[in-house]
Amino acid sequence: MTDKVLDTTASATWKQRFRAASIAWAKVAANNPARGLVCTNKDGIYQLYAWEVSSGTLTALTSQPAGVVGGIISADGEYVYYHHDQQGNELGHFVRVPFAGGEPEDISPDLTPYASFFIEQSHDGSLTGFLAASPNGFEIYATDGSTTRQLAAYKQITYGPKLSYGGEIAVMSTGEYTGTLDTSLVAIDVQSGVEIAKLSDGNEVKNHFGDFSPVAGDMRMLAVTNVSGYDRPLIWNPRTGERHDLAIDEISGDVTPWAWSPDAKKILLGQLYQAEYQLYLYDIAAQTATKLNHPSGVLGGYAGNGFFVSDTEIFVTWQDSTHPSQLVALDAATGEQTRTVLAAGEPPAGRKWRSVTFQSENGSPIQAWLVTPEGEGPFPTILETHGGPTSVMCEFYSPNSQTWVDHGFAYFTINYHGSTTFGKDFERSIWGKLGNLEVEDMAGAHRWLVDNNISTPDGIIVTGWSYGGYLTLQSIGKRPELWAGGMAGIAIADWALMYEDQAETLRGYQRALFGGTPAETPEATRDSSPITYAEQVTAPLLVIQGSNDTRCPPRQMRAYEEKMNTLGKPIQIEWFDAGHGSRAQEQSIQHQEMMLRFAYQVLG
Repeated sequence: MTDKVLDTTASATWKQRFRAASIAWAKVAANNPARGLVCTNKDGIYQLYAWEVSSGTLTALTSQPAGVVGGIISADGEYVYYHHDQQGNELGHFVRVPFAGGEPEDISPDLTPYASFFIEQSHDGSLTGFLAASPNGFEIYATDGSTTRQLAAYKQITYGPKLSYGGEIAVMSTGEYTGTLDTSLVAIDVQSGVEIAKLSDGNEVKNHFGDFSPVAGDMRMLAVTNVSGYDRPLIWNPRTGERHDLAIDEISGDVTPWAWSPDAKKILLGQLYQAEYQLYLYDIAAQTATKLNHPSGVLGGYAGNGFFVSDTEIFVTWQDSTHPSQLVALDAATGEQTRTVLAAGEPPAGRKWRSVTFQSENGSPIQAWLVTPEGEGPFPTILETHGGPTSVMCEFYSPNSQTWVDHGFAYFTINYHGSTTFGKDFERSIWGKLGNLEVEDMAGAHRWLVDNNISTPDGIIVTGWSYGGYLTLQSIGKRPELWAGGMAGIAIADWALMYEDQAETLRGYQRALFGGTPAETPEATRDSSPITYAEQVTAPLLVIQGSNDTRCPPRQMRAYEEKMNTLGKPIQIEWFDAGHGSRAQEQSIQHQEMMLRFAYQVLG
């Protein structure tokens, strides 16, 4: 056990890290660069803020109790659009609010409440398109401000629509033709509603969209294919069918197109290879890619969070394991950081993560991040698995990791099978059999930590949130001999019950992961559900779950809790009044303190 005293005072160093403001993302209006939109937790919870770009002034536009983390600013900078739900349940309507503030206006009042993860406006501002997922499937709508109409509808998971400069064409990325997470691009003529083009590189290949050209009349759009085994960028014209795959064979790993230059002659490319970021500038005419000399760390966090504000300057969010996310300006030719546009808070100094590789029980090399306290091991250790699973843990600013280190713990977070940036085969390897390879990876991590004197065999607690919470429950059931305890947040315990209650966006995602509904895949659903292994659990378990969560709904967790109690298994559940995770600093601090107390109790 650690010899560090548990510090729960109001001014504790670790609490200061949680309270350091972070700029989650920022956007500038397409035709009014004086105005922008920012998502930040500077006032304690992530909300949307109107941004006067020249002065840096931020004015709060939302005050949702559960926070708001998504939205867009209109092309003219007059309105901000976001999905308005009830206490984080992710079911509601898209609304718009004036840049100067005011009451939200529902842009789809005639629709029943829907889940969604996409809204976009054409570059000229004439058309706004959004996705509405309901029991009817994935429906694509467009509105010109006075009339809203349906453009398309699909049963399988769908993203979009992406809109051309003047709203002439809408492009969706859909799994309609594969039934999996592999998607093809479908283009529709907005005026006629007729499908005019499809881009597909095969049923086991993902084609995804990027942005349309920012030049009027130019129908080219950026897109992605992983036919090679990694994401690769291309330019596609759905009007003519012309396609141009970028000449970047010398760049390894996933490479995605982030943004056009204002004249559409260059493209900002983001390389994410084995959990590390690198930006390039691609000259279309010369077919050459120039590596940019930017700070190391996490840039953007997702494609589209880096953008040109002029021919000479790029804005992008940047963070690393000891610095919260902030908006910085890069020289568009060299990538050198020229200034900080929107600063983050200043947390106490922390310890840098370092990248390591270990061998899974199944023999595969697994990349991970490690941070340890000062001194020699072994240390009590926290093994964390990220959410997703189609995600990746990079060197993010992580107050929780530094909290563990403050208290004498080592912190180890792994990119298990199913994580992105390690190739298509690695990402797809878990499809249809979730919770098997990943648990073998976690067992390999346990062995590596012990063999390298980071921890003792009985000193490792496993944790994670969302899919990471699922893997916590799955691993303590399938491999109970390995773990001293488990701490699961907003977790999945029973895939079958979850499917019955979750929002349609996640139902579509679950069908794609499993290859069908629970009724169609009963054996895989049972084998992949932690509730199946509840009888084997021996380690104490803490679960922190949102009572309004439509991604990992409450009923399936209550069923797991009831079974564990019936079996006499050690389980403690904390319910909080929000959806899929907390967006509030103080609530995150409360959850972290709960986990600290649990870890101290478990390890004596």
